[in-house]
Amino acid sequence: MTYEEYLDEVTTLLFEKYNLTEKQAITMVMRAQDAEFFVRHDDIEALRNVDQAHADAKALHAAAQEAKPAKRK
Repeated sequence: MTYEEYLDEVTTLLFEKYNLTEKQAITMVMRAQDAEFFVRHDDIEALRNVDQAHADAKALHAAAQEAKPAKRK
């Protein structure tokens, strides 16, 4: 798949698997792209597959959860 298709796949997985809004999923992928998370995927076509998209969506979601400030009680 193309780089753009790959980013779309990761965005869709974030939306579907992690119950995010479309806007949240797009923002998460855009921020990861700005942080150069996907640079290798642009260079190495073999990294652009469905299994890797699932792994990347999971990693992005986990990183976002860790970055959230703790809720006050």
